[in-house]
Amino acid sequence: MSKRYGLVIDLDRCTGCLTCVVACKMEHGWEHVSGIRVETVGGPRRDTPAGVHPNLSMHYLPISCMHCSQPPCIPACPTEAIGRREDGIVLIDANRCDGCQMCLDACPYDAIVYDAQNEKAWKCTLCAHRVDEGLVPFCGVCCEMDAMFFGDINDPAAKVSQYAPKRQAYVLKPELGTDPAVRYCPTQPRQE
Repeated sequence: MSKRYGLVIDLDRCTGCLTCVVACKMEHGWEHVSGIRVETVGGPRRDTPAGVHPNLSMHYLPISCMHCSQPPCIPACPTEAIGRREDGIVLIDANRCDGCQMCLDACPYDAIVYDAQNEKAWKCTLCAHRVDEGLVPFCGVCCEMDAMFFGDINDPAAKVSQYAPKRQAYVLKPELGTDPAVRYCPTQPRQE
């Protein structure tokens, strides 16, 4: 089985501190855009019985490029600026990007951003330049809560592959068939 890099994000550990957002901007020298965003998710818990005062919950959801095995952004790009490496990392070639923004509409995760200053599309690269040097993405290094795990999701011996099933990790929008390389460990019910 070939190598495929990805992330496992433990939503129980994420505090919404935005350090991953800042780390991305710092690593790539961006001031106005980041390859990751953090959404706040909340409302009544699913396990609240009907007719009972709702047991509210809230958690944070970091969203980056999903580095899909079937990325819809690739066929949407008219200049063929988007490609997928053999290790699964999906990249945009800034030299080929004409700023048309068709990839933004094609991405079902809203993970591609438009950098108006440079008139180019941009997204998470999983810090491919760091990965090529044997390092982990900078967002994972900077996460104070150790909520982000990086590695080869196809390697059964990798921590990232062992942690995901233990915590019943899931992918966003599985019905789309994009096969994301980013997995999420759900929040655990709190004991009263």
